[in-house]
Amino acid sequence: MLFVRPARLSDLDAIAHMARTAQPVLHSLPHDRAALEARIALSEDSFRADVDFPGEEFYLFVLEDTATGRLVGTSSIVAAAGYAEPFYAFRNDALIHASRELHVNRKIHALTMSHELTGKSRLAGFYIEPTLRGDAAAHLMSRARMMYVAMNRRRFTPEVFSLLLGVTDETGASPFWEAVGRKFFGRDFKDIELASGGRSRTFIAEVMPAYPLYVPLLPEPAQRVLGEPDPSALLAYEIHLEEGFEPDRYVDIFDAGPVLTAQVDRTASVAGNETRTVREAAGATNLEGAAYLVASQRAGEFRCVLATLPDSKKGADIIAPLDASARAALGVQDGEPVRCAPLYRATPQTEDAYMGDAQ
Repeated sequence: MLFVRPARLSDLDAIAHMARTAQPVLHSLPHDRAALEARIALSEDSFRADVDFPGEEFYLFVLEDTATGRLVGTSSIVAAAGYAEPFYAFRNDALIHASRELHVNRKIHALTMSHELTGKSRLAGFYIEPTLRGDAAAHLMSRARMMYVAMNRRRFTPEVFSLLLGVTDETGASPFWEAVGRKFFGRDFKDIELASGGRSRTFIAEVMPAYPLYVPLLPEPAQRVLGEPDPSALLAYEIHLEEGFEPDRYVDIFDAGPVLTAQVDRTASVAGNETRTVREAAGATNLEGAAYLVASQRAGEFRCVLATLPDSKKGADIIAPLDASARAALGVQDGEPVRCAPLYRATPQTEDAYMGDAQ
């Protein structure tokens, strides 16, 4: 069984391997072993800390296979993006250029460097081992973060965002970077991607253009990829939409990848979250119901799994029948409470539909 838990320093070797082999690169996970060790230590401190409002906390999660003990995925939450330095992105503005004399009225898009996302909580560092089949593991690894947010609201801001990978070619080159970033940095996309440290470095403001970039003046290949996720990021994009995230007017300053934002209260993991009581189940093969994210926080240790649970409206006692492997992964016993949220949102035509989650 796969389950999500906080990363530990004992996971350093496995996480370092994922950081090195992830393609495209994860700029939120440093390749330097000492820096990565410091990041994991910060995560451990963040999970233990008594937090009243979001600050410099960083939460790193791993996906573990109970059958082998191997780590097969990672993801993270930055409590307040750009806490020490501004978080930079391009804001896509629509400017009106008009002339009564010439009877011209044109709406022109322009990209302006912005740090308006600074201070908001950010989902980051999503990686799943390519050998895993199906999308269940990806859903679990990505959306477990929002289950943690739902259970620890004071640690995060009311709005969260996620920056997804923009379009790159088979060599890892970005059309947008070649048209814009390379003109100012004179270096390869991968080099600056690693050096950026999560889009919060001073050199970004020092080198990137301070004035708006008019989109029609960019080469056609750069225009086409604005706000488009890379094919390798399409599953992550769809998972975010399922959670309730929506494309915003921001794009990444390096590869023009999409920035997705969501109000925490309107996300699926919060709007559909409920407390259930664990009941022993001999096995999952005969259970009827739907796929749920099931999370526990026993003794402060967050855990999350996927399980098939019955409809909560079928009885007064809202239960979570879990087999032995699920209970062991969550660290819970019969009669203990767990937090549950449907993996997939109900359609608007059903009475179970989440309110206000239309895309």
